[in-house]
Amino acid sequence: MNIWKRNVDFSDRGVRLDKFWGRELADEGVSRGRVKSWIESGMALVDGQAVTKGKYKLQGGEQVSIGAEDVLVGDQAPESISGDLPVLFEDEHMLVVEKSAGVTTHPAPAESGPTLVNYLLHQWPDIAADVSGMDEQRPGIVHRLDKDTSGIMAVARTEAARLKLASDFAERRVHKVYLAIVYGCPSQPYGTIDAPMGRHPNQKTRMAVVEKGGREARSEYRVLWTGPRGLASLVAVRIHTGRTHQIRVHMAHIGHPLLGDATYGPRENVEWSRRPDSLAALAPRQMLHAFYLSITHPVTGEKITRWQAPPEDFQALLSGLTRECLRVGIVGMPGCGKSTLLESLRGLGLPCFSADDSVAALYGPDGDGASMIRQRFGGRYTLEDGSVNKPELFRAMETSETMRREVMDLIHPMVRHACEEFFAMHRDEVSAYAEIPLLLESGWHKTGRVDMVAGVSCPEEKRTGELREKRRLTPETLAVFDSWQWPEPDKLAACDLVLNNAGGVEDLLAEAEKLRDYASDKADRRNREFEGWMEGLWPDLAEEFAAEGADA
Repeated sequence: MNIWKRNVDFSDRGVRLDKFWGRELADEGVSRGRVKSWIESGMALVDGQAVTKGKYKLQGGEQVSIGAEDVLVGDQAPESISGDLPVLFEDEHMLVVEKSAGVTTHPAPAESGPTLVNYLLHQWPDIAADVSGMDEQRPGIVHRLDKDTSGIMAVARTEAARLKLASDFAERRVHKVYLAIVYGCPSQPYGTIDAPMGRHPNQKTRMAVVEKGGREARSEYRVLWTGPRGLASLVAVRIHTGRTHQIRVHMAHIGHPLLGDATYGPRENVEWSRRPDSLAALAPRQMLHAFYLSITHPVTGEKITRWQAPPEDFQALLSGLTRECLRVGIVGMPGCGKSTLLESLRGLGLPCFSADDSVAALYGPDGDGASMIRQRFGGRYTLEDGSVNKPELFRAMETSETMRREVMDLIHPMVRHACEEFFAMHRDEVSAYAEIPLLLESGWHKTGRVDMVAGVSCPEEKRTGELREKRRLTPETLAVFDSWQWPEPDKLAACDLVLNNAGGVEDLLAEAEKLRDYASDKADRRNREFEGWMEGLWPDLAEEFAAEGADA
């Protein structure tokens, strides 16, 4: 007869036998009805004795089995398979190893590939059931990590060590901290999620926060870092209970599922996979890493504390979140040569956005801006083709500050949205440039929407003379535009870099090259600083967690 075998954790004390096997075999495709039938037929053993009552309550520490002729898994012992298994601690009683993402902890019906148990048996043959007396299918296993979760695991080498370690996990005497990359940024920088968990009421292979009948589940999280634009955050999560998929369920419960988690963040995962940039390929799994483990040695009683930096794919995603295009805002007084500078940047093959061009499109016959102006003011400022009558609208804005602000409040959000889409489209570039005349006046530079501001300085006689005439502006119209902006000294003082437009077009091209090189250097510095910060983060976190454990 083929059978399943389990060692009952002390955390399952008081759980009914039918509930225990229903939970354990749900992922195996075994129905609760079939479990009930096996128990009533005497096919369930507890410490070698048949138990025919599903309501029998477990005490913890028992060896249980269940089976029938048509079960899905055989009782054949796992084979020894060679593999690269990093070891962080080793003695004759226990191990601390690092499991890679993509490796299942122990054999299962749906898992054809080598498991952690297969690798353990190759490096430490003494944990095999016929030598150690431990569970044949799960020798040494005292806790589990999901297949696509990486990180540290404790392993027993003897049955005595396994019982002690399993008891410590069940009684919550183990300090475990995980690192996760989640969508967005939690509204609170730290918090406790105390939400009981159980099987999803409709999808039995999933876990969920449930109102009734759930088991206690408590997680503490802390936001360590949030990426640009709030796309994703790195969080540390300490779990006080060890429920299946606990961190994944809890973070999704507060609205921030893990990146790459198609099970508990399906909508977000699909949206991420459709991104037009390189980030789309950087979350191939749920971004969860068991970073820190502090456990009492089962024989000596000493604290065994180990940590392991996240693997390459985890750190690559963090770096990718930082390595977005450097967003450069370009400002200057009206008629100073911003548009010419933008054309020079385009000539250098750099992505550029013009707020003036955006407004022109919005004011066109089919533009959203023209539609909003028409809805707000009737046909007063609308031409026959549906476009905005710009001279009439300008005159109204010139004579009424209230009117000017109202139009700005209608149009500027659409320009900002178009600019955001432009930056997002060019995220993988080194730098991208947006000419936004009122960027400083609107406070946009303070919101993190641009990374630096470049200002164009132009001699007053040139700006009000030849450049004004080139744009076909009257002195009065230029004066009105000037009145809507900060004075030039204040504007340029707020810039990271000032470019000089005192010469000709060739001179301005040299200034464009200067801006390009400055932005490239700034982006390189930002990326290097982040890599250095991340390298130092892991040992600093381990030190913090060790101090927390000492104070507990």
